[in-house]
Amino acid sequence: MPRSKAVTGPGPDARSMMPDPLGFPPMTALHRPAAPRRRRSPVSGIAAGIVLLASSGGGAAEPEILHLRCTNSTSGASWPIVVDLDHGRVDSLSAAITDKWITWRDPKQGFFDFDRATGKLQLRNASSTGGYFLYYMCRPE
Repeated sequence: MPRSKAVTGPGPDARSMMPDPLGFPPMTALHRPAAPRRRRSPVSGIAAGIVLLASSGGGAAEPEILHLRCTNSTSGASWPIVVDLDHGRVDSLSAAITDKWITWRDPKQGFFDFDRATGKLQLRNASSTGGYFLYYMCRPE
């Protein structure tokens, strides 16, 4: 009985030239990961930290926090608001902060839009009857 010759797949060179199943081009030397970098000693990291502290005045930067008191001019109701500009939070809720606006959503009350130039705060709340708007004036505490 004649022996059949084992069929092997293409060699490693042919495999590197085959397209990726997702359609990406074959990996070339430019796309291959670089050789691992040499580890630096912890002393160089400490030295870099000391240089950074010395250049920044030696102390940690104070967080930029706004303390506001917002008052509804119709009802007289007021409450404090704490805005953490460094972490993008208002009263521990995530906020979008720009030079002109601070906007956030409170799941219990609605959407708030604060105009930083004028101090006007608007609350928008949707409801089954169409929703409502409330307007407040905020001032620094």
